[in-house]
Amino acid sequence: MAIPFFRRRTFLPFHLELLAGWVARLLYRVRTSGLENLPKTGGVLLITNHITYVDVVVLQLVCPRPIRFIGYKGLRRNAFFNWCFEVSGSIPISPMHPTEGIRSAVRALKQGDLVCLCPEGHISRTGQLMEIKKGFEMIARQSGVPVVAASIDGLWGSIFSFAGNKYLWKSPRLLPTDVFIAFGRPVPAAEVSTAWARRELLDLGEKSFSARPVLRRHLGRECVRSLTKHPGRCAVVDRTAGRRELSCAQLFAAVAVLVGRIRATVPEKRVGIVLPPGAGAFIVNLAVLCAGRVPVNLNFTIGAAALRTSLRIGGISTVISANQLREKLPDFPWPERTLDLKTELDAAGGKRAMLPWLLAGWLLPNQWCADLLQVPRLGDREEAGLLFTSGSSGEPKGVVLSHRNILANCGQISSLSILPETCTLLGCLPVFHSFGFTATLWYPLLRGCRVVTIPSPLETRKIIDAIRDEEITVMLGAPTFVRPILKRAQPYELRTLDLLVTGAEKLPDDLAKSFLETFHIEILQGYGLTETTPASNINQPHPPVVVSTNEPQEGKRPGSVGRMMPGMTARIVDPETGQDLPFTATGVIHFRGANVFGGYLDDPAKTAAAFCDGWFVTGDLGRFDADGFLFIEGRLSRFSKIGGEMVPLGTVEQKIMEAFGWEQTESPVVFVSTVPDPTKGEALVLLTTQDVTADVLRARLMALDVPNLWVPKIIHRVDQIPMLGTGKTDLKRCREIAVEAVT
Repeated sequence: MAIPFFRRRTFLPFHLELLAGWVARLLYRVRTSGLENLPKTGGVLLITNHITYVDVVVLQLVCPRPIRFIGYKGLRRNAFFNWCFEVSGSIPISPMHPTEGIRSAVRALKQGDLVCLCPEGHISRTGQLMEIKKGFEMIARQSGVPVVAASIDGLWGSIFSFAGNKYLWKSPRLLPTDVFIAFGRPVPAAEVSTAWARRELLDLGEKSFSARPVLRRHLGRECVRSLTKHPGRCAVVDRTAGRRELSCAQLFAAVAVLVGRIRATVPEKRVGIVLPPGAGAFIVNLAVLCAGRVPVNLNFTIGAAALRTSLRIGGISTVISANQLREKLPDFPWPERTLDLKTELDAAGGKRAMLPWLLAGWLLPNQWCADLLQVPRLGDREEAGLLFTSGSSGEPKGVVLSHRNILANCGQISSLSILPETCTLLGCLPVFHSFGFTATLWYPLLRGCRVVTIPSPLETRKIIDAIRDEEITVMLGAPTFVRPILKRAQPYELRTLDLLVTGAEKLPDDLAKSFLETFHIEILQGYGLTETTPASNINQPHPPVVVSTNEPQEGKRPGSVGRMMPGMTARIVDPETGQDLPFTATGVIHFRGANVFGGYLDDPAKTAAAFCDGWFVTGDLGRFDADGFLFIEGRLSRFSKIGGEMVPLGTVEQKIMEAFGWEQTESPVVFVSTVPDPTKGEALVLLTTQDVTADVLRARLMALDVPNLWVPKIIHRVDQIPMLGTGKTDLKRCREIAVEAVT
């Protein structure tokens, strides 16, 4: 809801209110929802997130009542801020002596004022919701007034925020900033708590973030605009065979030529893509999307049967690949219409046809370049990509990702300041991997990062050489792909690497410790699923303390997968009853946010099973701590009920590794699965690459006080634990081996 100007009174004199209001209107375009929830009269305590120095300005801009803000008393040492405190009726409070400020706030509330407090205490320097302090509870109960929560979105990244790890010294935005404020319902003082405040602010934050106008745009158009905004910038360094460098203008020209070819020759809605990370994958994915088709990157490591299922589900009859790759994949069920990328570019006119587009990229405004390609302005909830789940626990499912999903997740990643446009990013994750699809393909196209591509995450020596030669600063990967680097790299070869983030599987403690000791690089753990596009949580470096009023803030916490991405909210649900649990209890994690997918392709039954009352059911068990860090306890499907008790299979595996002193290698050493048991429901089966007997296993585990129910009764030796191309264990194949072992 847009707010008409000048329909309320503030503490400012009228002429100053007039001037301040018009200046604010020039800088900010503010919309709201739920403003009608704010009581029109009487004392009200308003709590809100705190991400910039101008939160108070935009709140007062939309609020029909004058607001008295509770602010840090130390700011009054500055003449300008002291004047602001005086004319706005703000209430100063000192962290060292808070009693006086609390009493002033209580008096103001009892006399019917609207008082605003930021319960985090300080501006967030991570862009995420920080620890909620208890002070607001005391003020609410002593005054006896209702509490209303509000969440502000859109100000992070402005010059008044700490985005980029600095205040003020950032390029100002040329157009008015879109800001959205969501207000919650009034809650009696007796019912509020820090747990309620965190949940309410997260829910409202998701609502505010989802209202961003940029999420309605077309992903392809935004990428074209980004490329042609800086045509001379290096976009991709392809190290597939030798070294080839593409500028943004060259990438745009190749895309533009291929767009015309696809429109003329490919009538189907979805186009299969079988390419490794590289310039070709960038060109084809963006061209397919700009041509009005949907790119479908196929996982060529999952076997012919699963691939045929994927082709059938996606209705794919045309695949774009490369002849060299096709020769290396003889078992791939290539459709009759399989196209070679180079041949298609040559058929479209080759370099001669690219020249006019190259000039356009250099000479024309970026909006015109997108218009010349006839790329729509709006994409919103339309399908922008189709990925297939790895099939680790069953038949592949088609995950439909919309323009909104991908733009949201890229915006969430960007807001954390961990992947700035100045970084050099290693792109080695497969494009059929959700992290590779979003974070190392679409994100750099939108953000303008330089990407250095390696065709496979298993080519460890090439990865190390690329980090050394190209001075790569950021690497994303799975622990399975990172561990070999520990054994083969010299410290000087990774000297430029500032950030290493892993996901897809739990980060082993020994890997994190060894990497830190050897390279002085701390591996940051993240979390996500294909259905969340994928990033939902991530640890990030602690924000620096740059001024005397800053208190230390945490961006990471050992053992956790980090806080949720901005604009996401969650629930912890009892797996047995389906009832909501406190955030700090262990239960099934449910997510909601603009990055959460809308459903599986043509599969309403599986889609319905994946959602509960509008919340996406992750299937993972976890808990949050009081500061919002998420700890993953295991996969619900990796818990077995034996003799009426829940047995965590992942924990059993860790205990076995500990009992024998085995070290994790590039592939798993043990895997615990289950088979049906007529007496206890299920029986544990240990798959291992090591020689071990049942008696020795039992003795070692009992010495660690492992419960008897947790001890596998069946042991089956294997040459290798089956793995997927994404770096995850192939759960489906492991279960099949376990069943075969007992039959």
